[in-house]
Amino acid sequence: MADLTVGSRTAAQYLRGVLYGLAAVSIWSGWIVVARLGLRTSLTPWDIAALRFGVAGLLLLPYVMRKGLAFERLGWIGLAAIVVGGGAPVLLANAGLLFAPAAHAGALFPGVMPLAVAVLAAAILHEPFTDAKKLGFVLILLGVLAIAWNAGGAVGSGQTIGHALFLGSAVAWACYTVAMRRARLDGLHAAAVAAVGALFIYIPVYFAVEGISLAKAPREDLVLQAIVQGLLTAIVSLVFYGRAVSLLGASSGAAFAALSPALTAVMAIPVLGEWPTAIDWIAIAGISTGVYVVSGGPLPQRRS
Repeated sequence: MADLTVGSRTAAQYLRGVLYGLAAVSIWSGWIVVARLGLRTSLTPWDIAALRFGVAGLLLLPYVMRKGLAFERLGWIGLAAIVVGGGAPVLLANAGLLFAPAAHAGALFPGVMPLAVAVLAAAILHEPFTDAKKLGFVLILLGVLAIAWNAGGAVGSGQTIGHALFLGSAVAWACYTVAMRRARLDGLHAAAVAAVGALFIYIPVYFAVEGISLAKAPREDLVLQAIVQGLLTAIVSLVFYGRAVSLLGASSGAAFAALSPALTAVMAIPVLGEWPTAIDWIAIAGISTGVYVVSGGPLPQRRS
């Protein structure tokens, strides 16, 4: 008879966990592609960020009013890391998409983010480095260098600026993640604090500088960005991710982030017409493999 268990889980539980994980990583990859698409129309990076922070902040405001800011667990530094680390990646990544393609964003932002988290966690939370993690770090670093070299590698070139912004996004998100772990906040609570903080900090500045520029954008562009950025990415993907982790465990659930670079590159082909080069594909594969290993994804076991 066929084995109906996967580890300590039933096959049905494992399948549900996989589907939740794939749904979450598909949304993470999709927001990069949709943001790049918005930048090709009449929207700016600041417009897209305003839509994301405004929609997510308003939707999650009742949740924060009920649950609070968790200041007693975060402190001032932790709260700043959550608010800034949860908001800055959106601004940096959107700005980076003005200079570099979506496939590079997928590899250098969500692709490198687990590496940045692991480095900060080792320094702040004293999490150990295993041999598998060291191997994963090497694969990620080689992939990042390959993408930078293939883009021309000259400091100051357009794509290099985009790459720096994507890497900055990964570091900022790592600060957010480590602060969340240290305070033992669940993902939705941390995301709600970040979204509401951005709502009250960024939106007033945006309207003071940009005025009502969003009113000039086509309605279909606004609706698409609001749904993908503010609803799907900032809220729904976190629910899916939380379900994957609860069904598969933290390491296996987090390993799905390794699929983001490849999915972003694939989505960019029909939507944006951006075809990665052969070196890009090799680098994306290396980064995906490295992140999978660093995230603690299950590796093949030798049978006795």
